[in-house]
Amino acid sequence: MTIVNTQLKPNPIMKKVTLLSLITLFLISCADKQQAPVAVAPVLPVLAIQNTNAVTDVEYPASIQGTVDVEIRPQVSGNLERVYMDEGAYVTKGQPLFKINERPFREQLNTALANLHAAEAALINAQLEVDKLTPLVQNKVVSEYQLKTAKASQKIATANIEQAKAMVASARINLAYTNVTAPVSGYIGRLPKKQGSLVSASDIEPLTNLSDVHEVFAYFSLSETDFINFKAQYAGSTIGDKIKNLPPVTLILADNSAYTQSGKIDMVDGQFDKNTGAITLRATFPNANGTLRSGNTGKVHLGIQHEDAILIPQSATIEMQDKVFVFIVSKDNKVSKMPISIIGKSGTNYLIKEGVQAGDQIVLSGIDKLQEGQEIQPEKTKAAVTQLINKK
Repeated sequence: MTIVNTQLKPNPIMKKVTLLSLITLFLISCADKQQAPVAVAPVLPVLAIQNTNAVTDVEYPASIQGTVDVEIRPQVSGNLERVYMDEGAYVTKGQPLFKINERPFREQLNTALANLHAAEAALINAQLEVDKLTPLVQNKVVSEYQLKTAKASQKIATANIEQAKAMVASARINLAYTNVTAPVSGYIGRLPKKQGSLVSASDIEPLTNLSDVHEVFAYFSLSETDFINFKAQYAGSTIGDKIKNLPPVTLILADNSAYTQSGKIDMVDGQFDKNTGAITLRATFPNANGTLRSGNTGKVHLGIQHEDAILIPQSATIEMQDKVFVFIVSKDNKVSKMPISIIGKSGTNYLIKEGVQAGDQIVLSGIDKLQEGQEIQPEKTKAAVTQLINKK
C-alpha cells in the first residue's frame, strides 16, 4: 500500500509576494502618521498694560433754555385790535407786539380826571370857608367850633384830591397796558390769539412766549456719586473755586453733531432733588447766530482727567452675558478670560477700574476664536502699542 503525502511545499514566488505586501502596508502606515495634522499655536498681537494719564468722555442729557424765557400776557381785558409781528420773528426790547382796544380805558381815565378836578374844586371851597371863618372867630362873632369843622372839611377835600390823583394814575397805567411791548429782545413763539380775539389777564394760555437766546443755558444733572467724583477732579476749596477751574464743555446736538461753540459750566444747584437724587448743573453757550432755541435738547459732553489710569482698546474686549472680558496671557503663553470693570471711555479705549493691572499682557485681536487655556504665540509689535497711543 502506497501512502501519498498531501502537504504542499512552500512556493518561493508566493513568499516574495507576501513579503512585498507587508512592506507596502508598513510604508503606507508610516506615511499616514507623518501626514497627520499637528496643532500650531496661533500668532496674536499682545499688549503689555501700563499706567497712563487719560481723559474720559461722559455725556449727560441736557435741556436748553434761553437766558430769558418769558410769557407775554395781557394785564387788562379787551379785544385784540392789532398784532404787530408774526410767529418766529425777532423783536427788540420795547417793540410793540399787541394792541388791545383802548377806548374803555381812555374813558376810565377821563372819569378819573373829572373826579380829580371836582376834588380840587371842593378843596378850594373848603379853603374859602376856612378863610371866611378865621377872622370871625378872632373877633368872637362865631364860635371856634365852626372853624374847626371847616378845617376838617378842608382836610377831607385834600385827601379826596390825593385819592383822585391815584385813580388817574391807575387809569393811565391801564391805558398803557393796552399797548403790549417786548420786555426783552428775542424770538417770538406761537400766537394762539389772533386779531379780534377777546383776551384777559386770567387767560390760561399766554398771548405768546418770548425767548432771549443770544446765550443759552444747558441744564443737566449729575448723580450723587458722579458729583462727588466731579468735585474731586478740580482744585478749589469751594464750589465757586472749582467752577472757575472747570475746562470748557461741548454740546452734542440731537443729530449727534457737536455744536460749534464751547460752553462753560457756571452754576451748580444749591441742593439735590429729593425725588431723583441728582443735582442740576448749568452750562452757558454763546448763540449769536440764533442756531439754538429754547426747548432744544442735546447732551453736555464732559472730559474728566484721570492720572495713572489703565486703558485698553475696545477691540481687545469681548462682551458675554452683560459682562466684558479680556484675554490675559500667562507666562507660559496660555490665555485666560478675565472680566473687567469699566468706569468710562477715552476715545476708542476703555478706562478700567478692576480686572487687569499694570504689567499684565492682553491679546489685542483675534479673541473671538480663543478658548480658555489655549496656547498662543505672543507678537509684541511696536505697531500695536503705537496704535493704542494714537487712539487716545
